[in-house]
Amino acid sequence: MSTVSPVEATRPFVLALDVGTSSVRAVLYDVQGRTIENIEGRTHYQMTATQDGGIEIEADRLLAIIGETIDECLQQAKAIVPDLAEAIACVGYSNFWHAMLGVDKDGNAVTPLYNWSDTRSAADAKTLAEELGAEWIHQRTGVVPHASYYPAKMLWLKRTDSALFAQVARFVSIGEYFYSKVFGRFVCGVGMATGTGLFNPNKNDWDDEMLAAIGLSRERLSPLAEEHEALTEMRSEFASRWPALKKAKWMPSVGDGACSNIGSGCFNHSSIAINVGTSGAMRVCWPVEQVKIPNGLWFYRANRRYGLIGGALSNAGDVYAWCKRTLVLDGDEIEARLGSLESDGHGLTVLPFFSGERSTGWHDAARASFLGINLSTDPIEILRASLEAVCYRFAAIHERLQAELSGETRIIASGGGILASKVWTQMMADVIGVPVVASAVPEASSRGGAMLALEAFGFIKQFSELPTPLGEVFEPNAGNHEKYLLGRQRQEKFYDLLIEQA
Repeated sequence: MSTVSPVEATRPFVLALDVGTSSVRAVLYDVQGRTIENIEGRTHYQMTATQDGGIEIEADRLLAIIGETIDECLQQAKAIVPDLAEAIACVGYSNFWHAMLGVDKDGNAVTPLYNWSDTRSAADAKTLAEELGAEWIHQRTGVVPHASYYPAKMLWLKRTDSALFAQVARFVSIGEYFYSKVFGRFVCGVGMATGTGLFNPNKNDWDDEMLAAIGLSRERLSPLAEEHEALTEMRSEFASRWPALKKAKWMPSVGDGACSNIGSGCFNHSSIAINVGTSGAMRVCWPVEQVKIPNGLWFYRANRRYGLIGGALSNAGDVYAWCKRTLVLDGDEIEARLGSLESDGHGLTVLPFFSGERSTGWHDAARASFLGINLSTDPIEILRASLEAVCYRFAAIHERLQAELSGETRIIASGGGILASKVWTQMMADVIGVPVVASAVPEASSRGGAMLALEAFGFIKQFSELPTPLGEVFEPNAGNHEKYLLGRQRQEKFYDLLIEQA
């Protein structure tokens, strides 16, 4: 069971903060990792897209949204749980990776928050790869040179606005900025530092060689939090605002990908997580000290003990949304119409790179392409081909992951982008050729943040103490898999041509 009533919930409770790229949620969990019913704050927002490829938001605006979302959650909780301050023992925090902002010497934001999908620094990422060597960077930091990460963003800012760059005393994530306001100090958890492109996941420290290569000192980054470090003693204005959290231990923010794996029950070597939201990712998370990082994939950390290997797609669930909006597809019959079409029976090949490509080629300049359209092509066929195309990209990541793993593995799928469509989930099983289990966890990132906090502060000894709610199992169809192998070959052919021009 993934939810529980307030009366049946087991204490202590943990508040889970989940800051995504389009919404902020604050949810209350019990010590068994179950969502407590009827207690949730949720605020939707939208970042600003610029014509030159920028995706950004004013940092203080996002801070206000985070605070208001916590307000809403605690207001609901107070009406149900009279002794809330005694019930909430800790706060877990899941936040989207890679986004960066600059603060001045007084700790105030002087730049917007530049999101991971901001591609304005693509040329700087290419320069980094040429000057330092892409594989040198990859093995040191766990990531390849790409516009998603801090080094390229910093070089872009310095190149395009040197005066603004000079005002920046420290480059931070939104989680660090939020905590600096609440607690009066900057601190960066390993689970957030790992997504910057400046952190060495095999050493669990900022990478001095990478910092030197881009001319950045450690003083312009936040100190790294110690393992199990808790933030306490809120500033007076926040202690007055959130008295229910006054006694709670706050965990530094952790990247949403790591939280999603742990929240969906994928925290061992045999469980592969697929998450499909606006973007997508496939990851394996397990206790590990050091690894040789596979080509085309990344290596991040949830904390100093748990590492993640996997790949990410810039476009996943938003491909479905784009097709519905652009092709004017609506109504309850979409799912039935999708399911009535033959696997790879449309004659189309789609490269679903609307926002550039990450795994496995990591080409910022790649863009979406549709091949094979004729006058008889129906919009529903374009949608079906586009969803299959996303599955092909996941299959490419899966092949590289499988080369690093031994023994049997299972895939657990989470995220509203895919679980809202049984047809798409079945496609994923058919394309990859292995069973896909639907997660029964409503919000894996939020739950993972709660689980990490419970484990870090000693309320549970290990993640496996908490049961993993699972849903329907989608078994692969062997005949469809064979058809999809041919579809993948076509996509790879055009993918190679596209990348040559990118």
